[in-house]
Amino acid sequence: MGVPSFFKWLVNKYPKVVVKAIEGQREESPNPNPTNLEFDNFYLDMNGIIHPCFHPEADDDDDGGLLPPANFEEVFINIFEYIDILFNIVRPRKLLYLAIDGVAPRAKMNQQRMRRFKSAKDAEVAEVEEEKLRRQFELESKQVLPKQRSEVSDSNIITPGTEFMHKLSKALRNYISLRLSNDLGWRDIEVILSDANAPGEGEHKIMSFIRSQRNLPSYDPNTRHCLYGLDADLVMLALATHELHFSILREDVLHNEQRRTNCESIQEKGPSSGKSDNKKRSMLKKPFQFLHVWILREYLELDLKIDDPPENFKFDLERIIDDFIFMCFFAGNDFLPHMPTLEIHEGAIDLLMTVYKKELKSLGGYMVDMLRVNDKKSGYVKLSRVEKFILLVGSYEDKIFKKRSEIRDRKLRRLCYYNDSLEEEVDTGSSITGLSNTHAFFSGEELEVWSDGTSDIMHSQVVENTKELKKKLKDNIRRKSDLFNNGDLGSDKVRFAVGGYKERYYKYKFSAEGPEDIERKRKEIVKCYTEGLLWVLLYYFSEPPSWTWFYPFYYGPFASDLKGLGQVKAKFKKGFPFKPIDTLMAVLPPRSAHALPKEYQKLMTEESSSIIDFYPTDFEIDMDGKRFTWQGICKLPFIEEERLLSVTKNLDKELLGDERDRNTEKPDQLFVRRTHNLVSQIMSLSSKESSIKIDTSSSFGVGGTIRCLDAAMSEGGDYKLQEEHVVCMLYELPDSDPHMPRLLDGVKHPSKTITKDDLTETKLWHEYQGSAPATTTTSSTRLQERFRRQDNNGNGGFQNNARCTSSSTDLMHKFAGSGWGCGRGKVANPNSGERFYAPRGIPGERVMSSSSYSAMGSTDYKRVSFHGRSVSNDKWRAVGYVSGDRAQGFKDLKISEPSQAWRPSARGQPANNAFWPSRNSFGHNTNHSWQSSQLNHSHGRGRGQQQGGRGQGQQECSKRYTPFSANDSSQAGGRSEFVPRSCVNQ
Repeated sequence: MGVPSFFKWLVNKYPKVVVKAIEGQREESPNPNPTNLEFDNFYLDMNGIIHPCFHPEADDDDDGGLLPPANFEEVFINIFEYIDILFNIVRPRKLLYLAIDGVAPRAKMNQQRMRRFKSAKDAEVAEVEEEKLRRQFELESKQVLPKQRSEVSDSNIITPGTEFMHKLSKALRNYISLRLSNDLGWRDIEVILSDANAPGEGEHKIMSFIRSQRNLPSYDPNTRHCLYGLDADLVMLALATHELHFSILREDVLHNEQRRTNCESIQEKGPSSGKSDNKKRSMLKKPFQFLHVWILREYLELDLKIDDPPENFKFDLERIIDDFIFMCFFAGNDFLPHMPTLEIHEGAIDLLMTVYKKELKSLGGYMVDMLRVNDKKSGYVKLSRVEKFILLVGSYEDKIFKKRSEIRDRKLRRLCYYNDSLEEEVDTGSSITGLSNTHAFFSGEELEVWSDGTSDIMHSQVVENTKELKKKLKDNIRRKSDLFNNGDLGSDKVRFAVGGYKERYYKYKFSAEGPEDIERKRKEIVKCYTEGLLWVLLYYFSEPPSWTWFYPFYYGPFASDLKGLGQVKAKFKKGFPFKPIDTLMAVLPPRSAHALPKEYQKLMTEESSSIIDFYPTDFEIDMDGKRFTWQGICKLPFIEEERLLSVTKNLDKELLGDERDRNTEKPDQLFVRRTHNLVSQIMSLSSKESSIKIDTSSSFGVGGTIRCLDAAMSEGGDYKLQEEHVVCMLYELPDSDPHMPRLLDGVKHPSKTITKDDLTETKLWHEYQGSAPATTTTSSTRLQERFRRQDNNGNGGFQNNARCTSSSTDLMHKFAGSGWGCGRGKVANPNSGERFYAPRGIPGERVMSSSSYSAMGSTDYKRVSFHGRSVSNDKWRAVGYVSGDRAQGFKDLKISEPSQAWRPSARGQPANNAFWPSRNSFGHNTNHSWQSSQLNHSHGRGRGQQQGGRGQGQQECSKRYTPFSANDSSQAGGRSEFVPRSCVNQ
């Protein structure tokens, strides 16, 4: 589960919550932790390890990257190495808990289904693109390695119930046994493995364990916890435990220079290393960091201080934290669709916190009371206060939508003017999903097989060619995922910045028209969304209140439309989790049917299947108002549980052997070395039927019940336990009282380090200019930095109001006038001290590099042909005056028009970076060139004249220029035609 952009927001706002983690060596494990911080319990959210080890190529964005695994065994080796790295950073003294995602609640399964179907669709697109590139390379006589499918080609098999997950569980049991037997750092600890056959998401199984332990009389309130995982919502879950000594270990995704350095060191080995050493798997050394929850609590205590509290209000940090967790649900979670009002990268959490602090007095007090989590009348939440709170947040909607539209307009203009793939200030964690191992061009095994009988030189060249193909495929898919950059504005039917957007939203998203129909639908949405908020709240603090509940719409409500929230009465039916193979039937697309038992596959692929409608091969992806393809919403039919289970229940009875084992719910497994104090109690068990409570005095305080391992599990297949050294038992959590969302008695508070001086002033996103405050580093400033760097000729880039010199002439040019037409042009004397000014309304980062020339005035680019062939085969974007439903210049470019798009007609600009400044370093071998021998400047209105075009105004020939390529970013005035280089001076 992940909350988009949350971690980035958190680290930027509260920078002292993170510190660098230091990795030690395995032989150093018994020694003190190099970070000078000892941990008792270490928890691994294993899916954050499995995915990058399964498809490292997609995870590590470099030219060489790790060799992708060729089979399950190599994936397992990668996983083991990854765990070793993490273990040597944390070095737990008491417990290691490995949690793999099991069957998720139905509310999460809907999202899993959409992700997997979208991934399958992306894979199809990538395959088509790869075939094009392979044909291109074949025409160019570039030999590449053959594409081969393997048992790890489809990452969708990382789902409970598959053969891969079944074998992974056995492999991990063997790995744990080996480490306990042979590794000094492991010898005295207890290890719990909760695999995919234990229901529940990995991180929530971990939280259930922590909550159950802290209710035991023997629990030490100063236990130090560390949790590894990539999901940002782990921060919320850690806060919800109310454990003070809690740290989160994760990769430093915001500052990955060390990662790039190590990527380069691997590449320096050259392709020949794949032939001689391809079986070796060494994980890239990645920088890690700790996020300390006690530091975050200090920040929140100061930042959420209530200056004007309600009467009889007592400040309680624990309840403030619970309210903070709850209100962040409005900004995003994995169980409810996104609310159109709030985006974290637009300061949504800052807005929520500001409204909370400002309006708590009018609310009347705290919104939630998780001490009453088991109250059957929902006493754990004051819905009347929640309604008032979210409606106050909704009062900012119009301002948010207006600014969002203005920024989008500005970005589109910048793309037109600059034609570059600018960074988007949104979370892009899942931007490229089509490049999994399905498109891994070579594994170590394939390299070795292919290279037999070939010379080293030929082998080296083929590998280099394959790397080039791989990189081009990634670049092409990334480029195509950005619709704006490909000249496609798409549609914007709702037009949030234009009046009547609510009516359009309900019409296009919910098929509701007319006031009565809209109001009826709004009430239905409010009821379901409120149920969802309560479901998520209970899931975070206790357990899923229902395994079968889910939100039945694709879209969320407006914050301002949650009127009536306080009157909702939520009742949940507990239900039961799906069986693992039923889960596969619920979430996998037909493309991944191979992961199912054969009889189940037919239900997904044969037209005669009674549930074939659950598995469309062609489905709608709503891209309305979206820029990137990965932002599209898959409108898949919701699985009807009764229909599905009525069909699969008969097949379940026919499962045999491993397939039956894969479809069985199982408890966790506890491993200890035979020298452990707990072994004496374990040996007292007389048979597999008996179970006993753990004596916490011999288990580092870990409580629960244990029983003997099943005979089938003890066999372990190919991964047998080292029985002479290790004992494994089945483990179940202890029966415990409801979670106590308070600090426990006896907890020792660390010295406080955060003061008011560490807080930054909160600036609400809709109140300042631009997409981020001036004090933060944004994509705009990063872009400007690029143009301060030298170009390929050693020339410095332009800065706004900075002295600039062109490499091709001694003249300097000064802008005058305003707007996108640039107005009048004037030659500036380079020795006069005059500065180069950008046009009004164009920020400094849009100024062209010093190798470019800009003539002022109305520009008209025409696409022309020679000998029946087009000068450019790329798309063109209209930037001047066009007719019909197209833009009438930059100022009139309205994002609110749904039919608007750039089209290859009228006055246009090529979309291939040929005639505008670009950071993409295209070469000078373009098939265009300006006829520049008579390129002149005028002191007049700036409507330039060039050979092959009709200028409006008089020009004086004052200087002759040498020909220069179109890539040097010329923006010319006058009505001009582009002439191929081959036609120059003919």
